[in-house]
Amino acid sequence: MDAHSAADAPLRIGPHTFHSRLLVGTGKYPSVEVMRSAHEASGTELVTVAIRRIHLDDPSGKTLIDYIDRTRYAILPNTAGCTTAKDAVLTAQLAREALGTDLIKLEVIGDPETLYPDTAETLVAAKELVADGFTVLPYIADDPTACKKLEALGCAAVMPLAAPIGSGLGVCNPYSIAIIKERSGVPVIVDAGVGTASDAAIAMELGVDAVLMNTGIAAARDPVAMARAMRLGVEAGRLAFLAGRMPKRLYASASSPVTGLIGSAGA
Repeated sequence: MDAHSAADAPLRIGPHTFHSRLLVGTGKYPSVEVMRSAHEASGTELVTVAIRRIHLDDPSGKTLIDYIDRTRYAILPNTAGCTTAKDAVLTAQLAREALGTDLIKLEVIGDPETLYPDTAETLVAAKELVADGFTVLPYIADDPTACKKLEALGCAAVMPLAAPIGSGLGVCNPYSIAIIKERSGVPVIVDAGVGTASDAAIAMELGVDAVLMNTGIAAARDPVAMARAMRLGVEAGRLAFLAGRMPKRLYASASSPVTGLIGSAGA
């Protein structure tokens, strides 16, 4: 590990600390074996699971949770599929009881076609969950005002979307994401819409603290290879942000200045 990487502080979300800045989902993989191999290739330490979508009728008697090595990965249960604050709070409470974690990714969907979050219901649910002792990571639109309100309520992070869930469009509005990060006192985790490694790098170069993705890995032709690519993209983007990019210029600037060279004055 080089000096810049070694100097980077770990990712802290409430009382939890992680060294990987890539959060990975568990849906849409062709098999649980591919999912497990992709998780390993990604280097993630935190995987998210949709509590309402865990199938309890597996012939083996196992659920998706049984295929996740909890000695290696922390579980981030999410409230995907909820459309009201009431449902989201109940789902979070069930997840805490079943999994023994205070972490919750809060999702309250307002539009079934775009899967955009319902901001008003998200705020209501966040307030109640924070009061109930949860470490809340809310999925929200790339709206600086909504993110500040969620932070003020006590959320441990904010998770603005890069693009609609599962779209693979990448960071559609980098300016909003940059404003959210500039104004935030909690980690900013870009969630939804990342389709390939360059998208992950672009997000991290904006200065965000982490990226969460699922479909971009699971729906790739080779999910395991894409998981490794996403890992490298996140690491490269983070290192580039820490290094500080050169300023943009409208005109060319010579890579090898001629000032001081013999004959440069026209002799």
